[in-house]
Amino acid sequence: MEKRKLGRSALLVAPLAFGGNVFGWSANEATSFTLLDEFVAAGFNLIDTADVYSRWVPGNQGGESETIIGKWLQQRGNRDQVIIATKVGSNMVQGGDKNVTAPYIMKAVEDSLKRLQTDYIDLYQTHYDDEQTPVEETLEAYAALVKAGKVRVIGASNMSAARLQASLQASEQNGYPRYETLQPEYNLYDRARYEKTFAPLCEQYELGVINYYSLASGFLTGKYRSAEDISKSSARGETVLKYLNERGLRILAALDQVAAQYKSTPAAVSLAWLLTRPAVAAPIASATSTTQLQQLIQGVTLQLDTAAVALLDDASRY
Repeated sequence: MEKRKLGRSALLVAPLAFGGNVFGWSANEATSFTLLDEFVAAGFNLIDTADVYSRWVPGNQGGESETIIGKWLQQRGNRDQVIIATKVGSNMVQGGDKNVTAPYIMKAVEDSLKRLQTDYIDLYQTHYDDEQTPVEETLEAYAALVKAGKVRVIGASNMSAARLQASLQASEQNGYPRYETLQPEYNLYDRARYEKTFAPLCEQYELGVINYYSLASGFLTGKYRSAEDISKSSARGETVLKYLNERGLRILAALDQVAAQYKSTPAAVSLAWLLTRPAVAAPIASATSTTQLQQLIQGVTLQLDTAAVALLDDASRY
């Protein structure tokens, strides 16, 4: 399987990341193990999670996803075969503030390492930026963790373009580790903010993009085509209402057309389109069944021709 570099780092990943937000939420431990086994058996190696997953579930405290991944790593004995990406900065207390101060990071990383049952994190990402904290303080903390061997590479997620650029410049000027990846919201529908604001930075600084909401909360699978369809998902149905408009339906029609041409699915075509975009290394997508996972895997093997890409580009224009 083709491997892509994450930024300028030595990390090589297959071009699909498993979104671990479902672990401990809509996928229990047994299902999570099955999905991870199948994902790795298919040749993939990037698993994305966060310390806060899945705190939003009633009765959860946060850390459930990392804990499940840690148990799986221990039982399978395959730590060196996978790239584990997790995040820091989203406060683990409901309603708490975002926090990327040095003391917070130094404590949070130990908690993540313990839950993951590992000595190191391959990709440690700023989940939510705290703009009250100087970028230098955050980067110094990461530098200490890299030096200690607890973190290999760092990345950013929900951060303004100005703070991302300031961070990259601070790394250049002070010798800190630099953000090698960006994890933005990006998909066929949600294009404008990333393409206008972040894509130029990612290409200039050679950042690897591992975008979230690759399937627009399931909308791009074609599951939701009317307001009545939201009843199909208690977890995400309400969030896709914003996509049910003229542009959204135009995108679904284009996906249907391309999927029929390639004897594939809208989900697979959506991922295949993302993999044609500059800087995108590995879109993040979640699955809660092996059937869903196989659709995602199809998206990586699908090679869209220029006419198909142009059709999708035009349908999703903004």
